[in-house]
Amino acid sequence: MSAPRPPLRLAVALDAPPGSGAPVPYDARHFVALARLAERGGLDFVTLGDSFARPGLDASAVLARVAPATEHLGLVPTVTTTHTEPFHVSTAVATLDWVSRGRAGWAVAVSTTEADAALFGRRPAAPPAEVWQEAGEVADVVARLWDSWEDDAEIRDRASGRFIDRDKVHHVDFTGSSFTVRGPSIVPRPPQGRPVTLVEVPPAAGPADAPGAGDTADVSDRAVREVAAAHADVALVRADDPQTAGAALAELLARARALGRDPDLLLVLASLPVELAGPADAAGLAELLADWYAAGAADGFHLRPADPAHDLALLVDGTVPALRDRGLRRPGRPGGTLRDHLGLPRPASRYAHA
Repeated sequence: MSAPRPPLRLAVALDAPPGSGAPVPYDARHFVALARLAERGGLDFVTLGDSFARPGLDASAVLARVAPATEHLGLVPTVTTTHTEPFHVSTAVATLDWVSRGRAGWAVAVSTTEADAALFGRRPAAPPAEVWQEAGEVADVVARLWDSWEDDAEIRDRASGRFIDRDKVHHVDFTGSSFTVRGPSIVPRPPQGRPVTLVEVPPAAGPADAPGAGDTADVSDRAVREVAAAHADVALVRADDPQTAGAALAELLARARALGRDPDLLLVLASLPVELAGPADAAGLAELLADWYAAGAADGFHLRPADPAHDLALLVDGTVPALRDRGLRRPGRPGGTLRDHLGLPRPASRYAHA
């Protein structure tokens, strides 16, 4: 007898799609209000996009402001790894995990434009496949930095004057294709051990080693999928139909298995645009999500509202209750961290028994 399938995971983007014409909010209260609404609806997490070129506030900083205004909601900013020091990525996401008490994630992104490169002036823009290879290295070393403090490395013993157990703080010695990292993190191990890592991948194009795949599959797309299969806890797949989403899910799990990962530790969410005119649309969306989930197309959904201020209320008050009525969403949360929400275990530090 097979185990019952867990409730579908559900997340939403707080930012309007690029090019939508929506005004760019510069008041954090806008995002706090949306996040509280998403929390009232019992969503697992929210995402907030970012890039060097877009106008607007820094996503990590905004969600650090949202953290104390919420209690349960997972908070996932986009973090660009190109031109950014991996050490700073590690500390920023770890800090968000601390201030949110274990509700942080990060969505890995890259930059390939000369305009972005000119902002830093260190090197010219690189091809997508190259920066995605670098992004995989960043994801790797960031996880190592989070692991560099064992969970019980902090002593804080006034009597002995000892703050840390130096035997439980480990040096990372990592050499990537374009950077090196030496030494431990300056932030103790985050509450989740490793905050949740997300990667958005293009739809499936078939296994990289399948006959003919090398002729048709885009090299950069394959590089993105390799990063997701190797490092992501959650992959987001934009797809127009359940067959495409299901193919992406199967491909990513096969790649993860080939890399020696437990495929059960990689969740694949279909990322869908949403524009709701009213309650009937919200109920219809619930039917669509239920049908995709029943078809095995995804482990859940990441919804991208055309107008978050309008659509999110309809999602919370129409779509989510309809999913609960179908038994596809639980009424509460199984724990306090984002990993708990998603059903992902807390990883042990790789250095704990070194």
